[in-house]
Amino acid sequence: MAFQKVDATNVALFGSNWIGFDNFVSLFTTSVGSNFGNVIRNTAVMSLLSITVGFMFPILLAILVSEVKLRFFKRTVQTATYMPYFVSAVVVCAIMKELVGNYGAITEICRWFGYSGGNLLAQSDPPTFWLIYLFIDIWQNAGYSSIVFVAAIAAIDRSLYEAAAIDGASRIKRILHITIPSILPTIVMMFTVKMGTMITAGFDKVILLYNTGILDTADTIYSYTYRLTTGTQGAKADFGLAAASGLFQSLISVTLLMGSNYLSKAVAKSSLF
Repeated sequence: MAFQKVDATNVALFGSNWIGFDNFVSLFTTSVGSNFGNVIRNTAVMSLLSITVGFMFPILLAILVSEVKLRFFKRTVQTATYMPYFVSAVVVCAIMKELVGNYGAITEICRWFGYSGGNLLAQSDPPTFWLIYLFIDIWQNAGYSSIVFVAAIAAIDRSLYEAAAIDGASRIKRILHITIPSILPTIVMMFTVKMGTMITAGFDKVILLYNTGILDTADTIYSYTYRLTTGTQGAKADFGLAAASGLFQSLISVTLLMGSNYLSKAVAKSSLF
């Protein structure tokens, strides 16, 4: 379909005319509610924020939780951080829209510090949509994602910590020289998986938060493909163009996955495959 002018009345494999790479040319030259260059930029920025800041939070949370000795407090923190994962993205985004709207609570707090604009989602300089998306992603996924790291830390031989403590190592040094090196293979594995899925992960929140007025700062490759498929948010349904956009996205994901796996194997001597 990515190489066809798809006839909506005949979507069989060979039911449409073959047009070669015309869909890919149109993808990079035609503006469908937003410029495809901006779409790639938005995807890259939000993906980089997710793979750096967003990826580090679960690791940090797992280390902090593992250092807590009071069992009741530890379980309370774990429960409180796990629960947001099970809240529907529709509910989370609806609440966030109210909080950052023209008269939302967060918007009013920002006005105390000199902010004079309206809806925070609609701000393009700087694009606050990216930060709001990152905040929701961390709040909703950090606790659940930390489970793997908590389990990896629990499997570390406790005698290593005891020996280090006897030698005079502080808690920070024990974390830096025992905990992190011990869970490095797990970090590498999760990072490799994250790299392969970071373009598509969280697209539901993007679609629930954005509108035609902020497509230039909020539209990503996945949401762009979605709009081309459904004919919504200022786009005309075009299955061939949507298939080309989806194929382009898949190629990027596979390239990132293979590249991160190769780098992990070369640098950390550990890889996913």
